[in-house]
Amino acid sequence: MKKNIIVLFSLIIVMNTSFAKCKAGGIQFYPEQKEISLNSKFIIQGFDKSQKTIENLRNEEIFLISEQGEIINLELLKVLKGQKKLTQAIFKPTKELKPNTLYFLKHSKDSLTEKNKFTKWNSKNKKFENVNWKTTNQKKAELPNSDLKIDYIKTEIISYGCGPSVNAVFNVKNKSEIEIWYKTELVDLSSNENTIYYIKANNVDLNVGHGMCAGAFKYNREGTYKVRFTPTNIGGESLFTTEWITFNSPYMNLK
Repeated sequence: MKKNIIVLFSLIIVMNTSFAKCKAGGIQFYPEQKEISLNSKFIIQGFDKSQKTIENLRNEEIFLISEQGEIINLELLKVLKGQKKLTQAIFKPTKELKPNTLYFLKHSKDSLTEKNKFTKWNSKNKKFENVNWKTTNQKKAELPNSDLKIDYIKTEIISYGCGPSVNAVFNVKNKSEIEIWYKTELVDLSSNENTIYYIKANNVDLNVGHGMCAGAFKYNREGTYKVRFTPTNIGGESLFTTEWITFNSPYMNLK
């Protein structure tokens, strides 16, 4: 009996911790690769409480600053709002970056102090570091493989501590080694609502939906959807857009 109480208490702690992490928010930065071309685009993404930070970027000066102090402004191209507590802002440099140069991502020119640099957690060094990229001498990033194919696999719902992960799963074949952003267009055929968001593959799979805490897309209990993908490099360039793929809401497979 005592052992069961301990297990239950531990489970409650884990669930509460997961719930707290969901509510805390967080920010991600793309490209994930450290070396970039001279015309790379940049994505800053936030979930839950951090969505407000992303929205506020509309009114802030976002820029790159080199180790030598040269500033290159970033132009906001668009803000994409996901359907479940996820928002991303997409930027491009106002001029070509210099080759073989280390740049740091910053905001607010009113102060060039360290506090105005974006930071992220480095799991290897176990500490926060300033968000940065180093350019190569390539003007443009390599394009996605023209033989890349995306096939529908299944829908799945997985229950976690503070909510389910709900996705339609697609397999990516003939993917090159470069970082690829998938412009994903999901249409609810019952309402014709069209949601667009850039997502990344999890190894060789694309999950179109949401995780326990947040996600770009969500589904009704019933309904039919269609999706198509435009694989792009970190410069936003693509060779093609896939055909529409139709599937049922993941919840319908529970019946």
